[in-house]
Amino acid sequence: MGGTASANRLQGRVALITGASRGIGRAVALRFATEGAHVILAARTLGALEDLDDEIRAMGRATTLVPTDLTDHAKIDQMGAAVFERFGRLDILVGNAAVLGILGPVGHVDPETWAQVIDVNLTANWRLIRSFDPLLKTSESGRAIFVTSGAARGATPYWAPYSVSKAALETMVLTYAAEVAKTPLKVNLIDPGIVGTAMRAQAFPGEDAAKLKTPEQITDLFVELAEPACRHHGEIIGSV
Repeated sequence: MGGTASANRLQGRVALITGASRGIGRAVALRFATEGAHVILAARTLGALEDLDDEIRAMGRATTLVPTDLTDHAKIDQMGAAVFERFGRLDILVGNAAVLGILGPVGHVDPETWAQVIDVNLTANWRLIRSFDPLLKTSESGRAIFVTSGAARGATPYWAPYSVSKAALETMVLTYAAEVAKTPLKVNLIDPGIVGTAMRAQAFPGEDAAKLKTPEQITDLFVELAEPACRHHGEIIGSV
């Protein structure tokens, strides 16, 4: 998929993107802003968020910065209240933030790493659903998009923390989709495939990143699932 903006397909929509400071989250934030959305940027690194904010404002678009650690569950609840007070709704939620943890045998994973990966990749997304479900339903065309991985379905040796977290994420999100099936809210997962990100480099340090898809090349699918015309629901959709 390419990453070329078209006709303001997200004009006037309010979108929250986690993990927005780099990689896929950053590319999606830029694309959504180009398409006319007001983007709420959530990530841990304030400096990187400010750089992204400058870039988006240079387009003449608006942003809201939310420096946050998604393991701070109370902060997620506060974020929901703040979005309600300012906007009264949320049109698009993109649950993108994730961590890899370590690669190694299941029995060698330390408890702290296991807990962190599950907390960021699974529990934080549950907290996001819990906090923003009412605001997504307030929107006339709410859209919730979560980023998964083929690792969720492969039982790949040495990938246990990450694979387990993504498999559980898929089950949770598809369950949520089934629960809201009779509402206008559309809920889907994206499996972006092999993309040149910092996490990919961490997992495969010897790989030539120049041969991989860039985050910008997969943003079309995010726009398709975020726009009011989207009819996909309860699906895991791959980027091609």
